[in-house]
Amino acid sequence: MTDGASNTIYHYDAQGHGLSGRFGRPVEHLIEVQAAASLPIIGGFGNSRVDDFRFRDFVSFGSAYSHVSGSRNQKDGSFTSLVTATVERLNILDMVTADRVVARLSSQHPPDHREPHIVFLGSEFENLRISGCLVQVDLDQGFFVRSDTYEAIRKELETNREFRKMAEDPYQTGQAQKLSDPNGVLLCSLVKDVRMNCPEITRRGHALIVPQFGKVFLAEVLAQPGRRTLTMLRLELGSPITGDLTVSGGLINGDTWP
Repeated sequence: MTDGASNTIYHYDAQGHGLSGRFGRPVEHLIEVQAAASLPIIGGFGNSRVDDFRFRDFVSFGSAYSHVSGSRNQKDGSFTSLVTATVERLNILDMVTADRVVARLSSQHPPDHREPHIVFLGSEFENLRISGCLVQVDLDQGFFVRSDTYEAIRKELETNREFRKMAEDPYQTGQAQKLSDPNGVLLCSLVKDVRMNCPEITRRGHALIVPQFGKVFLAEVLAQPGRRTLTMLRLELGSPITGDLTVSGGLINGDTWP
């Protein structure tokens, strides 16, 4: 989209998908991306929907749908983008289930700002259960509203010890990695707290380790200058079934030129 007053061109970038994955054992199978939507650089609107998906008895969902949009706000001149990706009635190997998993990324880019302001309000888990245990996930939406630009996130790294500790060791391995390039990519999470009555499941940051099943990563965020990626569920399956899955993910970005 072109700003007629200054000949500024805005290039939109927004993507969403419901579910994708692959299995390596006991069968090899690639699950194509379900309910994927991508926004062209000129903005506009797009959506995709898939109903009643099932792969064997490994993965199923009732509905998955994604929505992307990008347009100019004529009141203040800002360029706005939105991504939503939702999966309903999810079941993964009868171990991970949820009534609803929603990823929502919203961006506002004033024409005189270097980067967009990005928030995740509306992202949520409804009735998420692992191994039959209710997993209540508190998301720290307030932090990412306050830190809606990468510049603000960098300031948090300098002043917020807890956030820096999480960014240096997001899985609480005890082996913190030095953030040598503050202008690069930060791996963090929307997760503020996880409450569950399931002592056999171990929490490591925003990851849950389930014996003889694998790892479940919650509300994972990749933050880069002017760009965010949100994956509400990411699974690394171990023995006896191996594979990788993502559920309800999105990416949002946008740049002005020149």
